[in-house]
Amino acid sequence: MVLRPLPTPGHTRVLNSIAAGRRLAQRVAVAQTVATLATALTCLIWGRAAGLGALAGGLAMTLGSGLAAWGAFGGSVAGGGVLLGRLLLGTALKWIVVGMGLYLAIATWRLPAPAVLAGAVAATAAWLFAVRSKN
Repeated sequence: MVLRPLPTPGHTRVLNSIAAGRRLAQRVAVAQTVATLATALTCLIWGRAAGLGALAGGLAMTLGSGLAAWGAFGGSVAGGGVLLGRLLLGTALKWIVVGMGLYLAIATWRLPAPAVLAGAVAATAAWLFAVRSKN
């Protein structure tokens, strides 16, 4: 059995702070925006509609991730049940926004589905890389 000293005033045993989560959310938003813009510019090779489709798909995913982060890190320090509720609410909002964004882009605005999905996939890949990076 290993005995660890009690935390001193001004120190905490928390592994990650809310500030670290907020910094991660900002890093993810920047990475997703860059990936979305790069994908939209690449899709312009196939025409304006393809570029707009990639932009719409990527922005839907980026906006959804921002809402999930706001739900998870938007409040102050709270108990575990409240934090779990915020996380679940943020995740539900994310997928509602993503689903509606993809529906609008493909069904209502008639943008090319492969381009829309390429933008969403690029933003998701950027999310994965931003979350896995150590800085």
